[in-house]
Amino acid sequence: MKGLVSKMGKAGTVHKGQSPYGALDRRAGTVHKGQSPFLKLAALVCLPLAVAAQGLDPAAIVKPTPNLWPTYNGDYSGRRFSPLKQINQDNVKNLQLAWLYHANTGSGGSPFGTEIKSTPLEVDGVLYFTVPDHAWALDARTGRQIWHYKWESKGGIHTGNRGVGIYHNWLFFETPDNHLVSLEKDTGKFRWAVEIADLAQEYFSTPAPLVIGNHVLVGVGGDSLDVPGYLEARDPETGAVQWHWNTEPRPGEPGSETWPNAQAMTHGGGMTWLTGTYDPELNLLYWGTGNPNPVHAGQGRKGDDLWTCSIVALNPDTGKLVWWFQASPHDTHDWDNVEEPVLFDAEINGQKRKLLAQAARNGYFFVLDRTNGKSVATAPFIDLNWSTGVDSRGEPIPNPAKEPKTDGALVIPASGGATNWPPPSFDPETGLFYVSASPSYSVYYLTDTSEKPEGYGGRDSGVWSKSELVALDYKTGKIKWKHVFPGDGESISGILTTAGKLLFTGDPSANFIAFNPENGKILWHAGLTSPVSNGPMTYELDGRQYLVVGAGDMLYAFILPR
Repeated sequence: MKGLVSKMGKAGTVHKGQSPYGALDRRAGTVHKGQSPFLKLAALVCLPLAVAAQGLDPAAIVKPTPNLWPTYNGDYSGRRFSPLKQINQDNVKNLQLAWLYHANTGSGGSPFGTEIKSTPLEVDGVLYFTVPDHAWALDARTGRQIWHYKWESKGGIHTGNRGVGIYHNWLFFETPDNHLVSLEKDTGKFRWAVEIADLAQEYFSTPAPLVIGNHVLVGVGGDSLDVPGYLEARDPETGAVQWHWNTEPRPGEPGSETWPNAQAMTHGGGMTWLTGTYDPELNLLYWGTGNPNPVHAGQGRKGDDLWTCSIVALNPDTGKLVWWFQASPHDTHDWDNVEEPVLFDAEINGQKRKLLAQAARNGYFFVLDRTNGKSVATAPFIDLNWSTGVDSRGEPIPNPAKEPKTDGALVIPASGGATNWPPPSFDPETGLFYVSASPSYSVYYLTDTSEKPEGYGGRDSGVWSKSELVALDYKTGKIKWKHVFPGDGESISGILTTAGKLLFTGDPSANFIAFNPENGKILWHAGLTSPVSNGPMTYELDGRQYLVVGAGDMLYAFILPR
């Protein structure tokens, strides 16, 4: 059993307070950081808060109240839009720091092992967040630590972790060595851990589990070895597999005709390493799938390679595929299509439609009818050269001249993509979709020219990149406005929009910024110690709105003065 980490080494007693008297200090503007000598006092004061917690019913995720941020994206839709408006265009200039928390893992400042890429969940006045192998609970009002759990890892790639899922009083998170860990959410006490992928095959697991009813949805990652991707539903009581869906078909199944043979199919990649979305009315689960393997060498897997680089709709109770849409047929550029499928209802040609939108890593913006996967709009949101156009399904047509070559091929965008994992946002009040974009060039090389290549089979060399914030019209896919950040380099910030007519995100220069979502005008900014590294989130407690963002290994909370 993996134990709880504490100053005294006792399970269930983890309190690393932020000030000697931080447990009693709830004044707005108080900054808490560092190690408290009064650990036991902090534990005793925090205990009533934990005991009083009532748990999270999955039904509450459908329409969260203002005092909840119960999933990675805030709700099932992936919109990352909050109805809160206490912080608005008129007073955002008055924001001040309420508290900050340093997520010290003792890893010696590793750029990956300590970076907060997770979006905290907020339930019953407590924030829950992760970095690889670590989970925390903080008092959402003060930033004071309630508990900290450390998983003793057996290895794996520690590139990031997106956070936790909560089912009633149980918390779930994935680890780089491919375990689903369950804790008691109020105390951090270990419940169980189950293996969800084989570390020996170089899988690694990064997404925040998504809880739907009594299903805990988990995904996996991995590119180094040619292994298949999949998605699983796990039992919250025991961790047992409820269903398993492969991202590549098996011989004789629908979709197998897009692969040349069984070997290519069963080694074909298609990882599921970001969290999906869900429509409770249609009872459909939406998830993005990663690139096929070998990554850059496509000659051994001729065909479209379904269902890699796709958006898929599944029945969450059975794992059965309902429909699919492929964003990058026969991808050879490492453009995982795992970016959030964002759900919203809106008008198209005067008719109310159930829509799904995705800004994909390949540079295209897709709008689909989420009932059937039919295309509504497809348009590029950066200049690109890898596609010759769009087919009748709204799917891009790859340009053979831009396949990786032994002497190199200049391709737009680079392998990091026109966007990547940082979450976008859709604001129903402006009707605009917002994404952190990166116009970029890379030269792609083919290094394995055999008929049965393995591994990456090639490489790419980045040439140039910029960072932009782009606002897209969902009806046409056209750019409404964009803000180009100064200097070269890519932003890794997620986006939050609110009913206060604000958009929050970060830039490559470590600024946390509030924009006017209608026109892109900057309304406020604060300099942080590192660039924003997660998707910002917000919640309301005691009649006050909090705004929380991660930057490096620091978590910041902002609030208006009383």
